[in-house]
Amino acid sequence: MSRRIVKEKGAAPDAFEESVGQALFDLGATNSELQADLKDLYITGAREVDVHANRKSIVVNVPYRLLKAFRKIQPRLVRELEKKFSGKDVVIIANRRIMQPVTTGVSNSRPRSRSLTAVHSAILEDLVYPTEIVGKRTRYRTDGSKVMKVLLDPKDRNSTEFKIETFSGVYKKLTGKEVIFEYPALDQATTA
Repeated sequence: MSRRIVKEKGAAPDAFEESVGQALFDLGATNSELQADLKDLYITGAREVDVHANRKSIVVNVPYRLLKAFRKIQPRLVRELEKKFSGKDVVIIANRRIMQPVTTGVSNSRPRSRSLTAVHSAILEDLVYPTEIVGKRTRYRTDGSKVMKVLLDPKDRNSTEFKIETFSGVYKKLTGKEVIFEYPALDQATTA
C-alpha cells in the first residue's frame, strides 16, 4: 500500500492521503479492468477542499510524468473513487513547478511551462479533463477585479454540468483566481 503514495523528499503521508492511497490500492486489487493500468501508478498527495457550504471535493496530485497514464483511465478511476468517497467530487491534477522570473539579462533560462501563467492554465486543463476548453474570456469589472470565463465543450455538458461548482471552487482554492465555467450557446440556425 505504501507504494501507492510517494511524497516529495520522503515526507510521511497524512491520514487523508493514506485513505486515498488505500482506496487506489483496493481498486487495483479488486477491479479487474483497472488492475493492469493501476499497477505502476502512484500519487504524490491528496487533500479535501471545501467547494460550497455543504459540498467537498478531493484533489488528487499525481506526478507530471505519470499524468498521461492517469488520463487513459481517468474517467473510470474518478467514477470509482467517487463511489468510495460518496458525496465528494474527485479531480486529478499534475504537480507542476513555478519558477521565478529571470532578473538577469538571459531570457531563455526559465522555460515557458514553468511560468505562473502557464502553470495556472495547465491546472485549468487538468481540472476539466476529459472535457475540452473551447474558449476563455477575461472580464474586468468596474471595481478593478478580474473574472475569467471559461467555455467548455458543449458535447460533454451532460457529464460535467453538475461539477461546474466543484471546478470553480477548486481552481479558486489552488490559484486564488475567480473563474466561471459556461457552455457556449449553440446557434439554432447552424444545427437545423
